[in-house]
Amino acid sequence: YEVNLSDAARIEDVVAKVRERVATVKPGEWVVGSGWDEGKLAELRYVYASDLDKVAPANPVWLRHTTGHYGVANSYAMQLAHITADTKNPPAGTIDRDVQGIPTGVLKEAALGMVENLIPPITPQQQRSAILYMIDAFHKEGMTAVKDPDILQDTWDAYRELLEENKLAVRVFVLWDGGNTAESAKRIIARMSDLPKPPQSLGDGKLISGGVKLFMDGSGGARTAWVYKEWRKSSTGIDTGNFGYPALDPAVYRQMVRLFHSAGIHIGTHAVGDRAIDWVVDTYAEVLNETPTKGLRHSIIHSNIPTEHALETMAALEKKYDAGYPEPQAPFMWWIGDTYAGTFGPERAARLNPFKTYLSKGIRWGGGSDFFVTPFPARYGLWASIARETLKGVYGAHPFGTTESIDVHTALRSYTDWAAHQLFLEDQIGSIETGKRADIAVWDRDVYTVPTDDIKDLKCEMTLFDGQIVYKAAATPITINENAP
Repeated sequence: YEVNLSDAARIEDVVAKVRERVATVKPGEWVVGSGWDEGKLAELRYVYASDLDKVAPANPVWLRHTTGHYGVANSYAMQLAHITADTKNPPAGTIDRDVQGIPTGVLKEAALGMVENLIPPITPQQQRSAILYMIDAFHKEGMTAVKDPDILQDTWDAYRELLEENKLAVRVFVLWDGGNTAESAKRIIARMSDLPKPPQSLGDGKLISGGVKLFMDGSGGARTAWVYKEWRKSSTGIDTGNFGYPALDPAVYRQMVRLFHSAGIHIGTHAVGDRAIDWVVDTYAEVLNETPTKGLRHSIIHSNIPTEHALETMAALEKKYDAGYPEPQAPFMWWIGDTYAGTFGPERAARLNPFKTYLSKGIRWGGGSDFFVTPFPARYGLWASIARETLKGVYGAHPFGTTESIDVHTALRSYTDWAAHQLFLEDQIGSIETGKRADIAVWDRDVYTVPTDDIKDLKCEMTLFDGQIVYKAAATPITINENAP
């Protein structure tokens, strides 16, 4: 339903795709796209309104960045949103401006809503079709479970409808949008009170109302994540005065965590910057010491560049409370790695996704993709956990170093057994054992013996979900004995 910009290699590629879509819609209708990334563009710069205006003078255009934390609007869309040179930045948001103070069209964090709230939402049928499409795509990649964070009621309703029709052929663990105030937290707690808490589920392990997602900061790509040292430009240049910012008042965040924790609700907090991560783990430690409930498995989503203090706190929380688990995305180093290398700078880049350090400190983590930020197939995550290579090599192939690389056995465990733990399903899935459900993928090669570079090119031959074949590659050499007991 959107213009896919993930393969754009130049600004002109983005402009050309917008031009093509404009030709199919009426004047005044929205053109919406996503997936562009300045780190993949030859110009190594943002897409601006001035790039889009020449092909879409009579249509509002909104193109969300692949990270989801910023995007670009054309002048028509900014006019509808009443964004001018006099418009002030919203709380926890940024309107990018040129040297004259004129908005460039790039909007970050809370400022996204100024335009996105004007775009007609997708219909229930479109959402249903999208979920069914993704289920099929998951099966082709040997995947049978997903953690879907930050959902609203319409998404939950779509999942339940498919479950009732026996079409939800993946295990879905959702995190509800927790809001950004204490009052919103209380409303969510009331809404969730009628739903089973994990590990209980609907549909015998297929749909789990898992908890809530909160945001402590923004994006490493957008340079809005909350950090101790100024962000970088082009790796070594300093973005003077920019330390990012918290996504909400840190004191309010702590109050919200206390409310959810006291209600026995699992919390996943988005935290990218080192300062944000420290605040999150310290908050978890504080509420757990006050109310020592074990097994809620509170997590730090992304946990890009944890400090030594954060690492020690995570290790202690996991051991004492079964909480404080990082949930990183190894493909960040690949798919958006060129952007990350430019914004993090050399010192922080070396600390990104410290998997080897996690191991040495006894910290377990659950691997993911953060799709649509990176492609969803888990094979990319396995490969990136080992190779730590960027897509384009703008700042060299290994700007994050290889000191924190791990072996394939550990990488696979982070995407299977340890990930199942963060879905509260480790007793049912995540490993092939007697008594567990037969959610199984069969691959064309032995992941333990192939060269590292071949891992990202693995092909799934067959996928089983609950013991039933849900995918079989057309040309697979695998045969099935239909008469087997």
